[in-house]
Amino acid sequence: MTLKKIAIVFGIVFVAAGLLGFLPAANPGGKLLGLFAVNTMHNLIHLATGIVALVVGFASDKASRIFFQVFGIVYALVAALGFVTGDGMLLGMVSNNAADTWLHVVIALVSLYLGFMMKPAAAVPA
Repeated sequence: MTLKKIAIVFGIVFVAAGLLGFLPAANPGGKLLGLFAVNTMHNLIHLATGIVALVVGFASDKASRIFFQVFGIVYALVAALGFVTGDGMLLGMVSNNAADTWLHVVIALVSLYLGFMMKPAAAVPA
């Protein structure tokens, strides 16, 4: 699978998470799927991230690689901030709990692998 396709999948997942965060049935008590603390700002960040991932996914493998590099670094920082902040608000704006923090760790590791370690897809012979 190419980085472009993976970026598109990431984009779809993040847009879906952002939209689900606004639906009361999927967000009981401010917890997406009953697990992840979300608020309006958190949902908007998911939507924006998803849209950027879709744009780069439709653009090129190079743009997708850069996206995963930046996204991985940012999410690693967000995860570290989550460990420091704990349950509460990141930067006073984004809701967070332990489930969010550990998910951010996983997302950061996957993104860093994709951005820095994944080999380019082999070209198909003509």
